[in-house]
Amino acid sequence: MEVDRIEENSERLLGSNNSGGSSGNRWVDGSEVYWESPPSSNHNEDRGTEGYGSIRRRLVKKPRRVDSFDVEAMEIAGSYSHRSKDPALWSTLVMAFQTLGVVYGDLGTSPLYVFADVFSKVPIESEVDVLGALSLVMYTIALIPLAKYVFIALKANDNGQGGTFALYSLICRYADVNLLPNRQLADEHISSFRLKLPTPELERALNIKETLERRSYLKTLLLLSVLLGTSMVIGDGILTPAISVTSSISGLQDEINGIGTKAVVIISIVVLLGLFSIQKFGTSKVAFLFSPVIALWFFSLGSIGIYNILTYDVSVLKAFNPAYIYYFFKKNTTRAWSALGGCVLCITGSEAMFADLGHFSVRAIQIAFTCVVFPCLLFAYMGQAAYLIQYPNSYSRIFYASVPVSLFWPVFVIASLAAMIASQAMISATFSCVKQAMALGCFPRLKIIHTSKKQMGQVYIPVMNYFLMTLCIVVVSVFQSTTDIANAYGIAEVGVMMVTTTLVTLVMLLIWQTNLFLACCFPLIFGSVELIYMSSVLSKLVEGGWLPLVFSCFLLSVMYIWNYGSVLKYRSEVREKISLDLMRDLGSNLGTVRVPGIGLLYNELVQGIPSIFAQFLLTLPAIQSTIVFVCIKYVPIPVVPQEERFLFRRICPKDYHMFQCVARYGYKDVRKEDHHAFEQLLIESLEKFLRREAHETALEMQDNSTEDGDSVSVRSWHSDPPSSNGYEDELSIPLMNGQNSIETRSTAPGAASSAITSSYMPSEEDTSVLEDPSLEYELSALREATESGCTYLLGHGNVRAMKNSIFLKKLLINYFYAFLRKNCRQGTASMRVPHTNIIQVGMTYMV
Repeated sequence: MEVDRIEENSERLLGSNNSGGSSGNRWVDGSEVYWESPPSSNHNEDRGTEGYGSIRRRLVKKPRRVDSFDVEAMEIAGSYSHRSKDPALWSTLVMAFQTLGVVYGDLGTSPLYVFADVFSKVPIESEVDVLGALSLVMYTIALIPLAKYVFIALKANDNGQGGTFALYSLICRYADVNLLPNRQLADEHISSFRLKLPTPELERALNIKETLERRSYLKTLLLLSVLLGTSMVIGDGILTPAISVTSSISGLQDEINGIGTKAVVIISIVVLLGLFSIQKFGTSKVAFLFSPVIALWFFSLGSIGIYNILTYDVSVLKAFNPAYIYYFFKKNTTRAWSALGGCVLCITGSEAMFADLGHFSVRAIQIAFTCVVFPCLLFAYMGQAAYLIQYPNSYSRIFYASVPVSLFWPVFVIASLAAMIASQAMISATFSCVKQAMALGCFPRLKIIHTSKKQMGQVYIPVMNYFLMTLCIVVVSVFQSTTDIANAYGIAEVGVMMVTTTLVTLVMLLIWQTNLFLACCFPLIFGSVELIYMSSVLSKLVEGGWLPLVFSCFLLSVMYIWNYGSVLKYRSEVREKISLDLMRDLGSNLGTVRVPGIGLLYNELVQGIPSIFAQFLLTLPAIQSTIVFVCIKYVPIPVVPQEERFLFRRICPKDYHMFQCVARYGYKDVRKEDHHAFEQLLIESLEKFLRREAHETALEMQDNSTEDGDSVSVRSWHSDPPSSNGYEDELSIPLMNGQNSIETRSTAPGAASSAITSSYMPSEEDTSVLEDPSLEYELSALREATESGCTYLLGHGNVRAMKNSIFLKKLLINYFYAFLRKNCRQGTASMRVPHTNIIQVGMTYMV
């Protein structure tokens, strides 16, 4: 028996077949796709005697797709990132150069502290210690960043987007595993929603899909793993600035007398304050310096490394022999295993290659890593190893000790800039992760500021910025040394990698349908290495490893409680939505007075009339003549093309003048809306919807074939067939309460026609539509409502657990979730609605 699954079906929204078909039964999204089966056909047995009916697809001339709510204030060129054709070689090389400043800052600053941490656990007693550690570092870089990320994980992108949430959204598209039950079959017809499935191993993929969809605990487990990975990425956003800035500033201790640990800490805090204070200006203001600085940094690493190899000991080339890893563990045993916690720092920032994929192409990132980053890092570590063979006691300050004296200050300046850039990249990645989590309903609403008019991914979140800054300063003040911070750093980094390995494996099995043996090799090889590293870093819990676990548990709790409460609230809304029988009993006046105007009622339901609407009917003495239920919904894709963004449908018979609109956004989409433009585009798109509906009705009425009793038409909701004059029966129903039904019945079709302004010039395909008097009447009524203005109807919901709920549920909902709702950004601010036009009522949802 299935649990925790609520399907919003068209039957519940439409009513029974006895009510007749109607234009309210059809979704119009511009794609002209209608289905032969219900949205969730595998649940039909639970519907009892209520059936969906067969919905026939009408092969009509496709009009141009309507962009119903194109309310983007910023039209971003190339926002749909990956083109169908590969860019030219020169463009790819330029993009590869740009990746250095955004993607590889964190990975490039790791030579500042890796060997210092490794040899704090393993004393250098012989050449084997140095060569073993060097070989371990070299093959770790070759295995994880190069083999796993560059050549495998980068291909598991979501239409060009990478990262933990991108993988999760990709899986959610192929399997209905999202806990929020607002998925619609219409979403699958977005051009970027579903990728082509290869034919081999299809049966196995379908079995995995059904297993994930059937077991609710697997959905929860998958979500928890994604949230855990995201919380650890945010933990990286705290630890990366702390360790990078502190390690770069620590070079002053040996160069200037009197500079001690406290002075390094103070200077580091000042630098961090400056770093976080400039976040509000956006990355784009200073990004033009990123790539040249990091390119110069890698050039310095490679050059100094080659110099040290040739100057001190060429024999470090023997580290290419992996046998030295065996000798290293044989000689040092437990201490070597403990040193793995420092070795893993050489791959910090590997996840950034995947997470920042949305700004670049896979080919550009691959070229930059294989041709620049990888060889420069190898030369840097080999140079430091050569220096350590000659001067083993200098391990604690190995980076600056191995720099030639004459180059110290230039390298110090470049290292400090590189550390800041690496920190900037992780801070920006944290902002992006939080935005994606908010879009998928896994993080409380926060204020988001888009800092670039050209690049859609650059955002600034003030609350998160202050949160990261405070914790960074606390970490630097408490730990004071890079070695202690490194103990905490490793857990967060390896944790994210393990989550990525799990999700990529699932993508291989479910979407790529890779050969089972090859799909099992991926987690077996890379997962085993990551588990070994995790076992080492977990041994340092007392030495600072507890810090990222505390961060992760706190953030994981916040995200899961928010998602849990949001899902329960949505299910409560689905359960309590108003039936159409009740609406028909109320009549077209809804039991109150209909006054001119347009009411925009924001809600979360993708189908049906929300229960909050009943509160408005009970509270208000009058209701607007035209009601539009607006649902802003995020779908698990990066970007929804503007021409496919919105769905319209009619609710109730035509004389009710009630419509539903679902505005679909991707998790990378930018929403910056002006309410005047919103209202204008809403009305224009509603007019287009009415014209299209009438045009399709006219085409269907020309079809002499007899419709099946269950089929959906776009005629009246009444069971009686249309009269000879088309829609005269519908014209006889008054729009306003003050209008008389008899007067309306006596109105000739020409009277309604005269209400249409002369500015409307129909196209050829709309010629037959002009003969439809119901369309003319509705358009004139819509214009009359428009002149009276728009009113925003918002509900202020209070969520409480049912009295018979268990104690834990009451604790989570009544206190923790309620606290988050109270202190998060309110709907009026996030939806950008004008305060002067708001009518708000309160309602308690029992979940």
